[in-house]
Amino acid sequence: MSKTFSDRRWRLVALIACAGAALAACANRGSVTTESRAPAIPTAGQIDLSRFMGDWYVIAHVPTWPERAAFNAVESYSLREDGRIATRFRYRHGGFNAPVNTMHPVGTVRPGTGNAVWDMQFLWPFQAEYVIAELSADGQRTIVARSDRDYAWLMARTPQISDQAYEEAMASLRALGYDMDKVRRVPQRWPE
Repeated sequence: MSKTFSDRRWRLVALIACAGAALAACANRGSVTTESRAPAIPTAGQIDLSRFMGDWYVIAHVPTWPERAAFNAVESYSLREDGRIATRFRYRHGGFNAPVNTMHPVGTVRPGTGNAVWDMQFLWPFQAEYVIAELSADGQRTIVARSDRDYAWLMARTPQISDQAYEEAMASLRALGYDMDKVRRVPQRWPE
């Protein structure tokens, strides 16, 4: 066996091992478990799913990897015939003129949660906890969070909110136990 072949084989084995470890880490991080290291995120109470459907502009977030440089991010929900929630997340990566990227996870409401806790599936079979932690009385703003305090989203029905509403939302995230140094305000400029 030549040295080149042997080196390639070991590199392939190392690559496969790293990929497997990364996949296992993502599965553990994103999967829904009954045990959480941190206290569960409190919910906003009973959510009227039909009113919650539609477009939500992402005002600020503790971002996931793909959305770390998102501009004009919008999350859209619609109820499917099977009772699950079709989701379309669209954003521009890195600037207002960048091409539009989209993701299409599917949400499943957890029974007994008042429609406030969903399992979001981006890639089968992995699901991620999605908790509607706050919903304004007028249904115009929401905070979606996770018990792991790793990701969060402040969203609104409009691309801009008042400074007061933004500061109140930041106070809510702080009270939920989030590291405020990780919060990023999402640039929104409409029309595109």
